Parts: sequence; C-alpha cells; structure tokens
Amino acid sequence: MTQLSGNQKRAMRSAARLYAVQALFQMEQSGQDLDKVHREFLEFRFGAEIEEGTEMIDGDVDHFGTLMREAVSLQAKIDQMTDRALVAKWPIARIDPTLRALFRAAGAEMLAMDTPPKVVISEFVDVARAFFPDGKEPSFVNAVLDHMAREARPEAF
Repeated sequence: MTQLSGNQKRAMRSAARLYAVQALFQMEQSGQDLDKVHREFLEFRFGAEIEEGTEMIDGDVDHFGTLMREAVSLQAKIDQMTDRALVAKWPIARIDPTLRALFRAAGAEMLAMDTPPKVVISEFVDVARAFFPDGKEPSFVNAVLDHMAREARPEAF
C-alpha cells in the first residue's frame, strides 16, 4: 500500500467532513439510519465519478465513521451547544438543514476528537463555502462554531 503524504491525509480528512455533512443531512431528510447511510457513502460516494473525468476525492473512512457515530450519539448535546451559540430568535430547528448537519458534524469533532478547535472551525467554514459559495453562511458558521468551540474546549483559547 502506498504511504500517503500529509497533504493527501489532510485532503482526505477534509473530504470526510464534507461527506459527513452530506450524510447527516441525508439521514435527517430521509429518516434513514446511521448504518444504512454510512454504508451507502462508503460504497457509492467515496471516490465516485461525478461527471466524465471528474472524481470525488476519497474521504478518510475512519474520520468519516467517527464523525457520523459521534454526531448521532452526541446530537442532543451538540444541538444544545448550537442553540446557545445561535441568536435567541433562531433555534436550531429553524436554521437550514445543511447548516444543522454541518454544526452536528463540527460539534462531534470538537467534543469527541482531539482536532484543535481552530482547525475544526477553519475546515467547516470551508465546507460551508462549498455549499454556499456566494452567501453569508460561511461567516455565520464561523461565528457559531467559534462560540461552540469556546464552550466545548475553553482551554484551547
């Protein structure tokens, strides 16, 4: 097996974060369970050809799996953290489902993994840019995740 460079590993972790947001969104919209969606992403999404000659990057399978499991098992705690970071008029139930999935994946990484919070914020702001390239959402995501990170890992600031 080929040894991956640091850049390749980082790119695969970044892809895993994007896939996790897509998978969490799909679970919420379709009512499918974790195992079914997880399996579908590993079999059909990772490295899939999206158009002639353009392939999706392979994601870090372990990172993806951990984000998914932790986002599901810690969902109530993550949603409460997200609610506290949102303006009072915007409870998590009222925000865009893509952003809800993003906050759940990012919250899982902050709470259950040892990734530095500033890296988590930066990575998920990039994910927000992928979904909302022309919107204000990336700035909103940055503010909410900063608040969540200070609550989840105050020692890192």
